[in-house]
Amino acid sequence: MTVQTGVTHEAAASSSSHSAAATRRYDAVVVGAGFGGLATALRLVEEGARVAVCETLKYPGGCASTFEHQGYRFEAGATLFSGFGDGQLFRRWIDRHALDVVVDWLDPVVELRAPSLHLAIDADRDTFQARLSALPDAPRAGLQRFFDLQRAAAEALWPLLDDPGLLPPFGVRALARHVLRLPRYLPLARWLGRPLTAVLAHCGLEDWEPLRIYADALCQITVQCPAHEAEALFALSTMDYYFRGTGHVRGGIGHLAWALVEAIRAGGGEVLFTHRVRGLERSPGGWRVDTRRGVLEARTVAANLLPQDVARLLTPRGEEPRSDRQLDRVGAAVADGWGACMLYRVVRPAPLEQATRGHDPAAARHVEIVQDVSRPFIEGNHLFCSLSARADPERAPLGWRTLTVSTHVPMATLLGLDPEERGDYVEQVQQRMKFGLARHAPEWRDDVRFATTASPRTFARFTGRHEGFVGGVPRRAGFSHYRRSALVPPPVRPGLFLIGDSVFPGQSTLATALGGVKAAERMLRLL
Repeated sequence: MTVQTGVTHEAAASSSSHSAAATRRYDAVVVGAGFGGLATALRLVEEGARVAVCETLKYPGGCASTFEHQGYRFEAGATLFSGFGDGQLFRRWIDRHALDVVVDWLDPVVELRAPSLHLAIDADRDTFQARLSALPDAPRAGLQRFFDLQRAAAEALWPLLDDPGLLPPFGVRALARHVLRLPRYLPLARWLGRPLTAVLAHCGLEDWEPLRIYADALCQITVQCPAHEAEALFALSTMDYYFRGTGHVRGGIGHLAWALVEAIRAGGGEVLFTHRVRGLERSPGGWRVDTRRGVLEARTVAANLLPQDVARLLTPRGEEPRSDRQLDRVGAAVADGWGACMLYRVVRPAPLEQATRGHDPAAARHVEIVQDVSRPFIEGNHLFCSLSARADPERAPLGWRTLTVSTHVPMATLLGLDPEERGDYVEQVQQRMKFGLARHAPEWRDDVRFATTASPRTFARFTGRHEGFVGGVPRRAGFSHYRRSALVPPPVRPGLFLIGDSVFPGQSTLATALGGVKAAERMLRLL
């Protein structure tokens, strides 16, 4: 299957939208073509369901998309993507549907740069542990204990992402399989509800700065909070992120999103771009989905939206949103989360002044920067940078490369300011980002062909997400993550399911897609 790009995609989207005009009844309508929505739709069409995906934009991927601006193609967010290893979800789909997607494996996967530390994060856990152990004054015995525990947690919990049959753990077959896995689970029980720093203290590593920097940086971009707040088991398992099927999608993550669109269409589904949904209303036998191009009827609906946006769609025009226990609960968790400030640039890197030994200078690069390890890893103090490969003509002309840089901003802080103050706050954060990039990645500083910025307001405008929240719910220490309602959120209304990064597992593109698969399987029982 050949994946189209650029103008051809838009023409295909327009054609699909017009062809759907006479077909208004579906088994399922999916609102939003982010990876949660695409995964839901693909799983449904694999079982023969009649599906329509409604997307506001003219391209798929949502917050994990590749967008075009002034002839350049940027990742919306600076990040890596997992799920491409043998047996993992995206790899299974690539093989099953013959998707034209190429993943470049990087080693090192990420370079971590701080004033006192330059650390390559290898694609192999043992190699990375050996690299840490070789640092001056490294507590080797403590590191061995920590990585033994980290490996045990990852081997127990990553199959929940690799094997959808293990989630939810409440069916007869799933329970039987989990019983067989009890010897893996039981040694981890002592860490339930405790922060990752408790594990570091147990291993005698709480004061060893290199591992603390690594743990805080990784936790911030995976479980969305620092190590002293992070739920230990979530954090330990996500530390395997760099070691399991994580790579760089050639052409950008949007290339994978378009490939999934084509797979949905090949299976008989419809993906309707520039089809913004304006309201959801119960109807006999299902739902009425009011879009800017007309009304669709469906037996079930999956909303790849934040709970605040679902509440808005359920509210008749002119009325205030009504209280809803489930949406309010998830919405409160989201409100404790993050937005992102972004820098987008087109650069021609100078000779690598801080190159990692053995790194291919033409390959894609991912660099994590911490300016001051004593301050929180947010608001421009902590940056994640993604640079396209030199030979990627879809992204930038030959010799030039697109660079995406992101940092977390606490939305409670931003929304607590008046509109004028918000602009000043964002400007200060972005100035801090520019300073950190110039200081810690000087090879990208001088030859800049194009530069622009983005903020939570930008994400709200283009993706439609409430206030521009991104990144999902912070997984702070506590037992709430293990409740049945957290693992398998109930329908918001009969036949209406909430999917995306605000519900479990929701901490990565892979996890969001898996959540969509699980929602699809529950929807299939209603069809």
